Amino acid sequence: MWINYTDASIEGRSSHDKKNNLLKMIKMELKPGLSALVTGGASGIGRALSLALGQKGVFVTVVDFSEEKGKEVASLVEKENAKFHSNLGFPSAMFIRCDVTKTRDIAAAFDKHVATYGGLDICVNSAGIGNPIPFHKDQTDGARSWRLTVDVNMIAVIDCTRTAIKIMEARNKPGVIINMGSSAGLYPMYADPIYSGSKGGVILFTRSLAPYKRKGIRINVLCPEFVLTEMSLQVESKLIDLMGGFVPMEMVVKGAFELISDESKAGSCLWITNRRGMEYWPTPAEEAKYLVHSFNSRKRSSLRAPLNLNLQLPQSFEKIVVHTLTHNFRNATRIVRAPLRLPIKPNNVLLKIIYAGVNASDVNFSSGRYFSGNSKDVSSRLPFDAGFEAVGIIAAVGDGVNDLKVGTPAAIMTFGGYAEFAMVPSKHILPVARPDPEVIALLTSGLTASIALEKAGQMTSGKSVLVTAAAGGTGQFAVQLAKLAGNTVVATCGGQQKAQLLKQLGVDRTIDYKAEDIKTVLKEEFPNGFDIVYESVGGDMFNLCLNALAVYGRLIVIGMISQYQGEHGWQPSNYTGLCEKILAKSQTVAGFFLVQYSHLWQQHLDRLYLLFSTGKLKVLIDPKRFNGLNSTADAVEYLHSGKSVGKVVVCIDPAFSQQMAKL
Repeated sequence: MWINYTDASIEGRSSHDKKNNLLKMIKMELKPGLSALVTGGASGIGRALSLALGQKGVFVTVVDFSEEKGKEVASLVEKENAKFHSNLGFPSAMFIRCDVTKTRDIAAAFDKHVATYGGLDICVNSAGIGNPIPFHKDQTDGARSWRLTVDVNMIAVIDCTRTAIKIMEARNKPGVIINMGSSAGLYPMYADPIYSGSKGGVILFTRSLAPYKRKGIRINVLCPEFVLTEMSLQVESKLIDLMGGFVPMEMVVKGAFELISDESKAGSCLWITNRRGMEYWPTPAEEAKYLVHSFNSRKRSSLRAPLNLNLQLPQSFEKIVVHTLTHNFRNATRIVRAPLRLPIKPNNVLLKIIYAGVNASDVNFSSGRYFSGNSKDVSSRLPFDAGFEAVGIIAAVGDGVNDLKVGTPAAIMTFGGYAEFAMVPSKHILPVARPDPEVIALLTSGLTASIALEKAGQMTSGKSVLVTAAAGGTGQFAVQLAKLAGNTVVATCGGQQKAQLLKQLGVDRTIDYKAEDIKTVLKEEFPNGFDIVYESVGGDMFNLCLNALAVYGRLIVIGMISQYQGEHGWQPSNYTGLCEKILAKSQTVAGFFLVQYSHLWQQHLDRLYLLFSTGKLKVLIDPKRFNGLNSTADAVEYLHSGKSVGKVVVCIDPAFSQQMAKL
């Protein structure tokens, strides 16, 4: 389930109800009555997960080779379940003896589970063993040593995963599969290369199953370092100490529950260590090393099948133009009707716009600040089209356009987004998978975060990152991309609802300036400062961030929204002592303006959409609905009110968006 905050059912409820609804849309609730099958459930991590699921009222089938221990765990789970269920007529937990290296045993275990509980909601493949004979000493044929390790740790996981998928597909019901990997599958474990190799196979096997999310089946892999189990007790204590000690079982359970409940996670690998906590692997920086972008956007567009829609072209259309230069967007603009001239000019494309994005800089554009020259020169341009970004369907193409087809979903990042139709040169078309509001968020907001952190911030892993206005359109992406890259992320926002949503996005420390003093928190909790600051507020916030910048730190200025509005519009600020401060600590203050990085737009947009489509990146769309061009001024003012959460979007054609939603 994608995080789509444009659900009409949210509108009209109290703010408390809205907040609860937003949080529920991010999390799948673990509730009594669900059923789970756990292999290796008699001991170690499998035992802990069986008991933890039982504490949630989940029916559990404990699958293991050890009958004595397995029955004991099933009995304990039943006791936990007794708090939620009574007089069921069937056991709330049961044990099934199974040799997971035998396909027939696996099939029988799953069949009995389904016959008892009527389906399968959660499957945890936790059965695993270490290599009984050190590899360098193994003189056998492998039948009772390394082959058995591979069979239990990897082949059985593949077999169980296939069986679980078939059951979930047959019942057309969403489900979650958690495969047990290991940190030894992420980096070499020299003491046991067979174990390390088998777990590495499980990790890549699981990550490659991310597309099953389209069928409602999410398959993830959990990779803890050493946990206190019978198997890990055989590892040298010096190595355990070197790794920071045993990972608490509670942390492993928490990680598993996160992978189960977070509906954005599919094909995800959660690495758990005492040294770094919980983080997802690989980071976007690592993925960028192997993701292939060898063909250009035009060839890529052919892979996006045109939609079979009946597009009726009118003789005229409505658009918003700036007729007076002022920072007051409502006073600066008006809706006009313009003729739709056919045929389309050569090498141009006509885009039927469905959604347009609202940006803080709309007020700067309406005041003429993005045009060079004096006020007289800018005034001579009036009237000019408003809006920076839009997404829709290609409605017509001119002569010379051979690589784009009518019906292809596409986005534009040119002036004129606040319109029913836009005619642009074909080179400005960005082919996309679907003309959805989430794609709007990935444009100016997502691209700014992605490119700015990479180019201006030179972001790598292991850094401390501060993001201001983090619950806004671009802030939401900055915090997630920083976390995906393996960094510690601190975020500022205004309000409890925003703070809670940022925690859901993985922020390590959220500072709500309505409840806490930012300066005090930064000074007391982060005395060493931040390696990277992603700043969009300006004014006093800029000074706070500059003072909180670490030695060699980089402060990225992507905007200054606090200065955009006011009686006299955008007024420049003086930052006394700026040069002295950055000189003393070898710091960098880097400005970032997205227009100057247009050559990277398609590459980063494809990367962002891949992260979104595989569940690694959440997209927050503000729940307040703005329908039709006449609501645009309301949307701009709402964005500047400080009340928005996520990207603010205007639905230009609500009727057409409903038609698209049914496809």
